Amino acid sequence: MTRSDLVELLAERFGQLTHRDAEAAVKTILDTMSDALTRGHRIEVRGFGSFSINRRAPRLGRNPRTGESVQIPERRVPHFKPGKALRETIGAQSVDIEETV
Repeated sequence: MTRSDLVELLAERFGQLTHRDAEAAVKTILDTMSDALTRGHRIEVRGFGSFSINRRAPRLGRNPRTGESVQIPERRVPHFKPGKALRETIGAQSVDIEETV
């Protein structure tokens, strides 16, 4: 599902919203979530999951072409942890798929 798919679904589901309003709503939500993560905040959507920032420690890597060692700096990366309801929903669907095959 893409951003434009979300906009279309929102516009279809709520007839009083124009396509432009739905697009603005999706953009506002995603921008607000990005800003919160950038500031180091944790985002929790009950029943869906939580977004947070994880720290990757600096480490020694290797250039695959030359084989020389390269120092990889510390990084902050986004992390998503699915909520219990989402895990159970996906788990139940995967069981249904396995049974039909």
